[in-house]
Amino acid sequence: MNIVCLLGSPRQTGNSAAIANHFLESAAKRGATTRTFLLNELSYRGCQGCYACKKKLDHCVLNDDLTEVLETIRAADAVVLASPVYYGDVTGQLKCFIDRTYSYLKPDYITNAEPSRLTPKKLVMVFTQGHPDEALFADIFPRYNHFLGWMGFTDGSLLRACGVGPDTGDAALDTVLREAEELAASLMA
Repeated sequence: MNIVCLLGSPRQTGNSAAIANHFLESAAKRGATTRTFLLNELSYRGCQGCYACKKKLDHCVLNDDLTEVLETIRAADAVVLASPVYYGDVTGQLKCFIDRTYSYLKPDYITNAEPSRLTPKKLVMVFTQGHPDEALFADIFPRYNHFLGWMGFTDGSLLRACGVGPDTGDAALDTVLREAEELAASLMA
């Protein structure tokens, strides 16, 4: 299995990255090949709304550091999207990537029973938040899981840690790290 991971945090050693990396290491031990992109280190723009990917191309017209990411995902079997919750949503870095997935949709995606240009890919989303209340921001995963389903990301799974932040220590992550191992094992089965 080929797994591509996008780390959306500006902190490459933060909690969302730790969980995503643990998941990837667990999957790699079971035979997966993995590749990680640190979105904060790339130079790219969001979707320009030019519709070139619908009118004359089957991919995004922009040629920047996200071009390789979008192409690498085409060949992946699974995609991991990791982000801390910033202001009630994913980081801007990850949101810009998500906007660029518009290029994965066929021109007639609104009426097409198979709207995506991608072969189906498993989706793992990793979210961390400083606030310990699990009810807060619980809408993020269902919203993006449903939306990204159009693009061909299926069988979405969530790894989520609440009450973690730069000053909380590693103890709060133990449960979700075990969940990451279990999810990797089930994905690779």
